[in-house]
Amino acid sequence: MSEQFVYTTPLDPRAKPLIEGLTFEYDSRYGDVMREPGQPREMERYPAEVFTPAHGGNFVLLLRDGVAIGGGAFMRHDERTAELKRVWTHADLRRQGLASKVLAELEAEVLRQGYERIYLTTGFRQPEAVGLYLGHGYTALFGPPIDPETPRKLPFEKYLDTGRRHAPSASGQLVGVAQR
Repeated sequence: MSEQFVYTTPLDPRAKPLIEGLTFEYDSRYGDVMREPGQPREMERYPAEVFTPAHGGNFVLLLRDGVAIGGGAFMRHDERTAELKRVWTHADLRRQGLASKVLAELEAEVLRQGYERIYLTTGFRQPEAVGLYLGHGYTALFGPPIDPETPRKLPFEKYLDTGRRHAPSASGQLVGVAQR
């Protein structure tokens, strides 16, 4: 078995399992419960271009013997922050650490592109995603739900080790501070 990461685009034919798998996951877990009337489905919300370096993002596939078994993407959230999107592993191959591999690769690429912080949201019906992000040092930006079935997005953030430490700004948000 040979595994490799390939940087490409969501339009790459090799990305079809990821796109179809995520579409199925979102539709089966949520239906229209988190979509505002008249708004596009989650997989239709962002054009492929936002996941390219020219627009501050990237799209990666984890291939095993040439077949996509995992992947993910990020896009520019703001000048210092990349937003993770589309993190996925093949349903038949879960619980093998593939999501952790994808997450580590995305974090490394985010750093290579000069971002300091990662932001992401996941859905309230994805406890395995919540566990993945908490287990990899992400901070939950939400309080515990009163009702675990209350429709909402669950935001997370993580500051990356860029050689700078972070201190609270006047607004209470963390900002980079150069180490001396």
